[in-house]
Amino acid sequence: MAALKFREVLLAAGRLPQLPFRRTLHLGVAVGLLVSAILYIGLTHWENIFARRRSVVLQMGSCRFQLDLGVHLALYPHLQRYRCRELVSEDAWCRGPWPAPLLLLAIKSHPASWERRAVLRRTWAQQRPMDGFFLQPVFLVATASEDSLAQALRQEIQVFGDVLWWDFGESPRNQSLKERCLLQWVHNHCQGVAYVFKANDDIFVNPYELTQYLKEIPRVSDFIHGNLANEEPVVRTGDAAVPCLLYPLEHYPPFITGGTILPGALIPELYRVSLQLPVFPLDEAYLGFLALAAGITLRHEGRFQVRGVVKDEPEAYKESLTIHGVSMERMEEVWKELWD
Repeated sequence: MAALKFREVLLAAGRLPQLPFRRTLHLGVAVGLLVSAILYIGLTHWENIFARRRSVVLQMGSCRFQLDLGVHLALYPHLQRYRCRELVSEDAWCRGPWPAPLLLLAIKSHPASWERRAVLRRTWAQQRPMDGFFLQPVFLVATASEDSLAQALRQEIQVFGDVLWWDFGESPRNQSLKERCLLQWVHNHCQGVAYVFKANDDIFVNPYELTQYLKEIPRVSDFIHGNLANEEPVVRTGDAAVPCLLYPLEHYPPFITGGTILPGALIPELYRVSLQLPVFPLDEAYLGFLALAAGITLRHEGRFQVRGVVKDEPEAYKESLTIHGVSMERMEEVWKELWD
């Protein structure tokens, strides 16, 4: 009775339409059923995702170990629950036909690193044909908390149109999400890519040597290429600490560092296992886990220079594929010496 009187007050005040009470009741039931259906579908979707990304046992030599989704969920829930969503993406980056096989330059960058991106656009990260390939640079960026950075990034995207922007927060741990979301994006939008070269925005790349390498190595599409880290110890303290509960072994499986070549033919399998494995909070080790689960061999190439060069001379830059730790000023100087 109180509900009926309350309804009469609302009707008198003009806050409710003049609908029969029975019809209003039916409408309320229908809305309730619709909300319940939406919630059920959403929960079912998440259950399906976690059913696919269950705990996985991996074999490393004679050693077997488990990546437990429950532990990953407890320690890093956002890495496991995040669903890749692009704020900015361009299918035109991968829309053929291309004049040559597509080499996608996927460059991890922070929203605040606009000066680095500017230098890379003036040097090695340019859209162009190169020795039998077509190079397409794409900067991989997450979201910063500062509104001013987001606004500046939007203006940069309008000018250059070479930024793939996701809606998760930019942080060291979230770099693994760039790995997983890049695999998903390439799998869904860039299936014709010949190779993906993946690197951070703080390295020098010799694109001519990179394309030569792809043409010279036998069975190049069978491997993931880069500087191979073997028996890398697990850090238990500091910013890169990994607790024993998350990963019990003392060393990581082999992984690539300092620039990575992913053949397009291997992307579907890497993407498939990314739906099964939990997301590990260190990006290079995470890609190593994916390669191990997919049964893909990692190929070491010493010309991926991860510790800089002994002598900072033009010849070293000519012979290297990548060099880590080059200042932005030096990068432009070297580029002019090599290409002008």
